[in-house]
Amino acid sequence: MHVGSVIVGFAGVIAFVIAVLGGSESVFGITKADALACAAVLILIAIWTQIGTIHHMMLERKGEIV
Repeated sequence: MHVGSVIVGFAGVIAFVIAVLGGSESVFGITKADALACAAVLILIAIWTQIGTIHHMMLERKGEIV
């Protein structure tokens, strides 16, 4: 889960940078606003996956079955 979170986070950051630094109104064939929204969603997915991973690790440390 941790590796997946890191990969999704990097994808979100890369999409954000490309959307912000891109010179035209279209990025990846969609509007710049949509590209920024997609980047934000990817970053939020990465954050929630990381929180889920931490929660899972804390439950395992307590010995609770997940």
